[in-house]
Amino acid sequence: MRNFTVLGIETSCDETAAAVVRGRAPGPGKILSNIVLSQLEEHAPFGGVVPEIAARAHVEALDAIVEAAIGEAKIEPAALDAIAATAGPGLIGGVMVGLTTAKALALAWDKPLVAVNHLEAHALTARMTEGLEFPYLLLLISGGHCQLLAVEGVGWFRLYGTTIDDAVGEAFDKIAKLLELAHPGGPKVEALAAQGNAKAFGLPRPLLGREGADFSFSGLKTAVRQIVRQPTFAAERRADLAASFQAAVIESLTDRVGNAMALFRSDFPDAAIRTLVVAGGVAANTAIRNALSALARTKGFQTKIPPPRLCTDNAAMIAWAGVERSQLGLFDGLSTGPKARWPLSHAPVGGSRTSGARGKPDQP
Repeated sequence: MRNFTVLGIETSCDETAAAVVRGRAPGPGKILSNIVLSQLEEHAPFGGVVPEIAARAHVEALDAIVEAAIGEAKIEPAALDAIAATAGPGLIGGVMVGLTTAKALALAWDKPLVAVNHLEAHALTARMTEGLEFPYLLLLISGGHCQLLAVEGVGWFRLYGTTIDDAVGEAFDKIAKLLELAHPGGPKVEALAAQGNAKAFGLPRPLLGREGADFSFSGLKTAVRQIVRQPTFAAERRADLAASFQAAVIESLTDRVGNAMALFRSDFPDAAIRTLVVAGGVAANTAIRNALSALARTKGFQTKIPPPRLCTDNAAMIAWAGVERSQLGLFDGLSTGPKARWPLSHAPVGGSRTSGARGKPDQP
């Protein structure tokens, strides 16, 4: 099987990104370029991402980002095998910008289009970095998602658990606001927690010890809010509260992941190597990475966590998902639309397939 070279575009939230990746499944792949433009300054005054501002910033920056990615990769458009772009889930305005740009490039350059599920791109990143074989257990933790899945193949996932309320990254961001920390909140909470006493506050561990692999962080968030709003709460105790919050999150995550490991072991008893992959923006948190790696060792799993720059949103993971799907002939027509929601769980391989026509709409 030959190598595929794919341009990837990512605009699902507040990063405008483009990358070129070359390789073939199961990897590892070679990142020829990976350009990410953050919108932190645009959203900082609002304490979070404003969808309209994000979409406008993508429109203004994306053409130059794509040009920079092609230039850094030192290739001509003719050398590309496909154009891949996030088609969802995400902020719909931003997704539309990236997907529309990818369609225009596919048409102009006579290349196939690959409409990528952003969550699947996170799920496949460890194959790009490690050459990992299927199946493996995935913990996907980000600002909008918190899921445990068995990754059985491209487009094929077995859902073990998901959050019943807040995603863990969302909880970090909301705690950051309560503690009056700047956007983005997650890294700020992690840095503050490193200075505090994790046993200073007795916070709840939702669903701890219960069957299954679902998550819940709403009650934990509420408990922190109640402490912060007490008249006796002093600003100098913020580090202790951040540390206590992060410790509660870690204990909840490890409990749920431990249950999912048992389910995975039962479902795949013949797996020669059992692997836990952690992906998504929250996977960049060092304390969480260390705790999950320690858990995996005790449960007989190896741990594969991409480097932090590939855990947060980036276009290299979109390009790699494009490589995987291109290798299987899973291309999409120009009629493919953006999706605000696009869950992973026993999704059929493919979506809309074309007959291989380059830059053509779906065939009837």
